[in-house]
Amino acid sequence: MSSVEVNAKAISEDFEFQALNQAVNYRKKSRDDFAAYLRGGVLEVGEGIGQFSAELDCMTAIKLLTLLEPDARFYERLRLKYNHHNVINGTAGSLQRADYDSIISINVLEHIKKDGKEIEVYSKLLKRGGYLCLFVPACPSIYAPIDRSFGHFRRYTKKGLTSLLLASDLQIVDLRYFNITGYFLWWLNFCVFRKMEFGALKVRLFDKHIFPFTQAFESKVRLPFGQSLVAIARKAQ
Repeated sequence: MSSVEVNAKAISEDFEFQALNQAVNYRKKSRDDFAAYLRGGVLEVGEGIGQFSAELDCMTAIKLLTLLEPDARFYERLRLKYNHHNVINGTAGSLQRADYDSIISINVLEHIKKDGKEIEVYSKLLKRGGYLCLFVPACPSIYAPIDRSFGHFRRYTKKGLTSLLLASDLQIVDLRYFNITGYFLWWLNFCVFRKMEFGALKVRLFDKHIFPFTQAFESKVRLPFGQSLVAIARKAQ
């Protein structure tokens, strides 16, 4: 399995994890979108400080959770916090086990230069019939300086992500845009005003007062675009 080249241009010390810690409803919605596909042996790739790991930690359908984090600093924090799970310092390409029921990757793939090779590795690590759950930033039209500072090589389109998944023996189960309001807020704040950080208060206000209402609308329609893409793919049997 190939090694991973992560974007060395990332300059944010913690990728704004502290501000994004306020996005409670946002994370719960993401968990709910993937919940039906997360059971048995699950691998989470690239946890950072473990914000989404906390959502997985309480899911009873997951019998064995493996947390994989390449950054040594974040690994140490995860190892202490989640010592009841299997926490590994490394990349997907360094793993020997290849029988996971599910793999989940939240805002990780955009940091990897050879993203197609990374998805190939995920496919090899899955058992036949296993599921890959991806959450990635969408729409190259709103790629902003803050994306570059976070170490994002790209933002994704439906077509581009579909091609990557199909090329790795994965069948599309669901692929849709997520958070149309966030698209416009990202464009305004980071493309127009070219801001270079998140504000914890703004994130909390959006998550508490705006996001629940917009998600009620989004649950009834298929969005033509959005801030992110949700992808669920199944390894062929």
